[in-house]
Amino acid sequence: MAGNSQRQGAIRKQKKGAQVGSGGQRRRALEGKGPTPRAEERKGHPAARRAARRDPAAGGTRKPRQDAQAAELLVGRNPVAEALRAQIPATALYLAQGIEADERITEAVRLAGNRNLALLEVSRAELDRRTGGILHQGIALQVPPFSYHELPDLLREAAEHGAPPLVVALDGVTDPRNLGAVVRSAVAFGAHGVVLPERRSASITPTAWRTSAGTAARLPIAQVTNIVRALKQCKDAGLFVVGLDADGTTSLDDLELASEPVVVVVGSEGRGLSRLVTETCDLTVSIPMSAAAESLNASVAAAVTLAEIARRRRAQPSG
Repeated sequence: MAGNSQRQGAIRKQKKGAQVGSGGQRRRALEGKGPTPRAEERKGHPAARRAARRDPAAGGTRKPRQDAQAAELLVGRNPVAEALRAQIPATALYLAQGIEADERITEAVRLAGNRNLALLEVSRAELDRRTGGILHQGIALQVPPFSYHELPDLLREAAEHGAPPLVVALDGVTDPRNLGAVVRSAVAFGAHGVVLPERRSASITPTAWRTSAGTAARLPIAQVTNIVRALKQCKDAGLFVVGLDADGTTSLDDLELASEPVVVVVGSEGRGLSRLVTETCDLTVSIPMSAAAESLNASVAAAVTLAEIARRRRAQPSG
């Protein structure tokens, strides 16, 4: 009985019959199949499909980053009229049904007609939907993604002006409304261009367009991969780099470089200038103000500084 007390299945059963060989399969399996191909080389892999779309030889088309973006709607009566005056590429003009026409609407319709742009009348609700709820004033212009200048071209054009080059660079300004306001101030006070980084920064969106009141059409704007490297390029082109900093070593009242070729660097809304940008500056400048205010908005600080530079330049004897 004791011999039968083991549980069922505890005794290993011996396989009966002749053993079947592997036929060499085991040996060939040990030889391996070579290195694992890259994801782009595996048929059916998502990376392979993306590579095929990018490679013209494979029947794909690789488009620049800006061209890959969808068309945007520029809204507002002033921005739309400014954009049409500046001959910005556009494909269609949207008007809300029942819109009350003023001289800007009339001019926009005329300019769009002269360029044979599609004129589309839609309901206000439809225009609200297309613009994502942005205040559009009953008019919108469909435009391709903003066309940025290359930095060397911007610096070359700035050097061709009669006045010493004046450029504004943004270090991490992320609010498109601040960007638009800076562009508007740059145009108002005679700057020759704006430089902004590709990452962690606002870009020229419909919101920035609208805040600039369309003045982005009048000013070269460069988008760079590395703002520190861009500032060094400006230095190589003969411009002084002046950073706005609440703890700057020089007061704006004492900015002797105002009449020289200069780049004014504006820091982000929260942290100001980054460490590497500060180290790249030839000079850091603070804006004198009442002790009751801790700091100024980035776009306001840019406007105050540009206005002071413009004042000093006007005061310089001509010739």
